[in-house]
Amino acid sequence: MNGIDFPVAKVLDGIAAATEAGLAPVKVNMVVRRGINETSVVPMAAWAREAGVILRFIEYMDVGHANGWRLDDVVPATELVGILASVWPVEPADPLYRGEVADRWRYVDGGGEFGVIASVTEPFCRDCTRARISAEGQLYTCLFAVEGHDLRAVLRSDATDAQLVAHIETIWTRRGDRYSELRSAATANLPRIEMFAMGG
Repeated sequence: MNGIDFPVAKVLDGIAAATEAGLAPVKVNMVVRRGINETSVVPMAAWAREAGVILRFIEYMDVGHANGWRLDDVVPATELVGILASVWPVEPADPLYRGEVADRWRYVDGGGEFGVIASVTEPFCRDCTRARISAEGQLYTCLFAVEGHDLRAVLRSDATDAQLVAHIETIWTRRGDRYSELRSAATANLPRIEMFAMGG
């Protein structure tokens, strides 16, 4: 699903190298889209259990406009967990920190854990702690943002670290991003920035 025919073998080599280098835990994200790859959920989970990596399933999201998103293409988190629970008994695991975007699940047999990011069916806007900075120095307070905030000008000025922190705090505390909570026919045609452009 990478759109550029990048060899899977190279991805697997990179994951193995990260594990061997001691970068732990290694997390691998898998966007699940109905009719495209939902039949790969169990094989991917089996691979992750064997490889000792944490697989995180992501509901197919309407980021940008280029992916032709439809709600019918979303495989809900509850369905994903059900698919895995039908093969291996699972139980919920506590979040590691407030604002963690993935709901954590562990395999009862000790085979590791997996996560599910359900921003479509279980929005977490009010508890989100994520921001992105683009290559152009724009700070985005939401993956579904319409526009960013200029950080580059502040970074290139004579601003102190304290002033930079204050600037970011002002942006963050005034943010009203709730796209996933408000998602409806009314939001469908709002302008959105493609993920690659905001450092996603």
